[in-house]
Amino acid sequence: MENQIFELQYALDTFYFLVCGALVMWMAAGFAMLEAGLVRSKNTTEILTKNIGLFAIACTMYLICGYHIMYDGGFFLNGIAGGETLVADALADSAKNGFEGDAVYSAASDFFFQVVFVATCMSIVSGAVAERMKLWVFFAFAIVMTGFIYPMEGSWTWGGNAVPFIGELNFVDFAGSGIVHMAGAAAALAGVLLLGARKGKYGKNGEIRAIPGANLPLAALGTLILWLGWFGFNGGSVLKLGDIASANSVAMVFLNTNAAAAGGAIGALLLARLIFGKADLTMLLNGALAGLVAITAGPDTPTPLLATVFGMMAGIIVVCSILILDKMKIDDPVGAISVHGVAGFFGVMIVPLTNDSATFLGQLGGAAVIFGWVFVCSLIVWSVLKAVVGLRISEEEEYEGADIAECGQEAYPEFVN
Repeated sequence: MENQIFELQYALDTFYFLVCGALVMWMAAGFAMLEAGLVRSKNTTEILTKNIGLFAIACTMYLICGYHIMYDGGFFLNGIAGGETLVADALADSAKNGFEGDAVYSAASDFFFQVVFVATCMSIVSGAVAERMKLWVFFAFAIVMTGFIYPMEGSWTWGGNAVPFIGELNFVDFAGSGIVHMAGAAAALAGVLLLGARKGKYGKNGEIRAIPGANLPLAALGTLILWLGWFGFNGGSVLKLGDIASANSVAMVFLNTNAAAAGGAIGALLLARLIFGKADLTMLLNGALAGLVAITAGPDTPTPLLATVFGMMAGIIVVCSILILDKMKIDDPVGAISVHGVAGFFGVMIVPLTNDSATFLGQLGGAAVIFGWVFVCSLIVWSVLKAVVGLRISEEEEYEGADIAECGQEAYPEFVN
């Protein structure tokens, strides 16, 4: 009887993990649509190629070496060896603990859930360097980012292979505000600093020129897809569903995730109205995403009302951050650095407000290690690529559009750019 109960719980938790992983994979479509909507029509094919290509690269590199680095267990070399041992050990533990022990699920489902997180991290970089970076240079960086840079910082946190400094900090990041989102933003920032702004974005006298996206309906659709996928991102990080306590935790995480997104959208919409005098759709979209990023570090502990407030604060912060970065001439076409970096840091730092196991010093130290590692490593890789092959397409190619220069086909051939 006990074995039958365990087998049912094992199957349920594995299935839940896989479904949540599939939801996170669907976020790749959200990033693709969001970025395609916020770039000019002449760069649409190229940005879509980046998003689908990076997903394939992330899956392959994490299979070959990333998972092994992060969790000391590689799929490419070891297959799913040890899966039977895992089940046998779990059976023994469940007999002792009354099925209330750690989450137990298929090793393959764990890999699948982790690999879509890697792709999410890399997707953040795509939007920030859009409209002027060489396609194959981006892919080359994606190989290093997903195969080494991200897995290393992941091994120090979620992987349990903490260097002494991080271990002493007791850093808490439930689903990756820092480990995934701020890391992606750090890599993006390093690339943007070396890449420079798009031609015509900033005037000789320092004036900022808006470059509107070509398809705001696509951007709105992408945001809603990401909003939906985030339930898998945060909900799956509970790691199990097959008992009452876990089911309640999953429900609260879903509720808080949604509440924070709503709060972020409202906060950004109201501040944009005060600043610009009109409702700014792009700020509304980024506000919702900022709320989602911020709650990701601790969606399990706030009350729903507090999660809404946190999201609203993140929405306000992201509007301010986008405007400040623009004044600093840091050109980020989709606001990725602000949404995932600034809001990600904010999310990490508010965890101690509702989680007694976290401290502000520990959160600050952990965030500094993650940002420092990813930013410095990324800066080195970008610098090498710049020295060897260059980062930017030519000025003429940028004027004509990356679609023709990099992909040889336009997304909207019937229209004039």
